[in-house]
Amino acid sequence: MTQPSAFRRSFGGLIQRVAIILCAATLILAGWHGTALAEIPSGCDPKPAPQKLDATRPINLGQLQLQLIYYRCTRYDGELAKAVGPARHWLASRAAHVNKAALVLDIDETSLSNWKEIYQNNFGYITAGPCDFSKGSACGAAAWDLSASAEAIKPTLDLFNVAKADHVAVFFITGRDERPEERAATETNLQKAGFVGWQKLYMRTKDFGGPSVAPFKTWARRDIEAQGYKIIANVGDQWSDLNGGHSERRFKLPNPFYYIP
Repeated sequence: MTQPSAFRRSFGGLIQRVAIILCAATLILAGWHGTALAEIPSGCDPKPAPQKLDATRPINLGQLQLQLIYYRCTRYDGELAKAVGPARHWLASRAAHVNKAALVLDIDETSLSNWKEIYQNNFGYITAGPCDFSKGSACGAAAWDLSASAEAIKPTLDLFNVAKADHVAVFFITGRDERPEERAATETNLQKAGFVGWQKLYMRTKDFGGPSVAPFKTWARRDIEAQGYKIIANVGDQWSDLNGGHSERRFKLPNPFYYIP
């Protein structure tokens, strides 16, 4: 009887070890694919079918919208992470060699995702009106901003935390208008999304009311430099976030959903 008893003990130990390994594997996968375990993005359940554009010109808008939804549901998160990766490596290698190093981040589609609003409005920009997510309704951009409901773009949040750990000051420069209610909502949204402990938030003032946000963002970077900081990295989803100089390196994130000059 001793042999079966020993076998049971050995088999029981094996089962325990397998259970521990499976549990550890589950936790690792959850860490690696945390975004996949979060709420599924609007329009991605079920996952849309691949789309090909008609070769005729002009491009069919309906086909393009379907292609953008497919891209958002299948490739966007991975390409965001790939674009932010070099910024993380650069920050980690450069920060220790610069006195008063600074990181500049844009907000919309760089730090915070507005996909829920974008999808609800079928890629249209609706300024006024309430933000209603019931079927067939629209979400006004101003009401959406004031709701402070945009989710963090995870790779950028990770970059933000790397900067803080390396004692790099983080500045947000956004094209959102400088109004008390807009500022309060934007600050609240950033904090809710996990961006806590930045140096300053620059919002677009009436002095920069032209068609392009680039002059305002360039001025803001100059103002950061005037405070004695050296901007070692500037991250944005639009070229208007990045052009105009006043940063050592620029990192462009993908955003085929809208264009800001």
